[in-house]
Amino acid sequence: MPTALSDFATDGVEIFESVLAPDDVAALVRLLPENVAGLRNLLDQIPAVRTLAESPPLHTLLAKLGSLGARPVRAVFFDKNQAHNWKVPWHQDLTIAVRVRHETTGFGPWSVKDGVPHVQPPVALLARMVTLRLHLDDCDAENGALRVRPGSHLQGRIAAADLLQWNKAGEITCAVRAGGVVALRPLLLHASSPARIPRHRRVIHLEYSPDLLPPPLEWFDAPPLRLK
Repeated sequence: MPTALSDFATDGVEIFESVLAPDDVAALVRLLPENVAGLRNLLDQIPAVRTLAESPPLHTLLAKLGSLGARPVRAVFFDKNQAHNWKVPWHQDLTIAVRVRHETTGFGPWSVKDGVPHVQPPVALLARMVTLRLHLDDCDAENGALRVRPGSHLQGRIAAADLLQWNKAGEITCAVRAGGVVALRPLLLHASSPARIPRHRRVIHLEYSPDLLPPPLEWFDAPPLRLK
């Protein structure tokens, strides 16, 4: 039987239904590209996504999760569909996007994704971040919903050799309807299977942090949080 969720601090994941109204979901779908697997740097490319990321409903959601004042620092679009149907193995989200590469104690290794420098920051910074996955389609096990291992975020960075022990732990399938949000900590182990019945599984993945980076490092895209 799936593990039951208790609270965000303990589990590192929480599901919220009906965060976005159907009209808002439809408006976002019209702005997003078709027939692609994903798109990075969404805060820059689609202003409506930035507006949404800084909106009162998501600000309220962050407050409920204990992250009042956190700012959006990255947005990515995913669409697992009939043409793009993939598997994601168990992993943690360990990198952040920055404006310019500066060698900094505690930060590394480095990589580049779509021309943007990415780096692994200290675990303490990752532990304070929150990810909000905004679902624009109904999502369940049939079309590749996110699967998570509650509580794994409390272990810090988990070495690849230690992932096997977590394969025996209980997991949750994060089924959610269009307009709902799956909130999780980046350090939470998560995965997804290919869709058994491929259909759109459009997700706007928003990452938030309450922290500034040590100068001269800067978040790639972290404007002040503005309530509207």
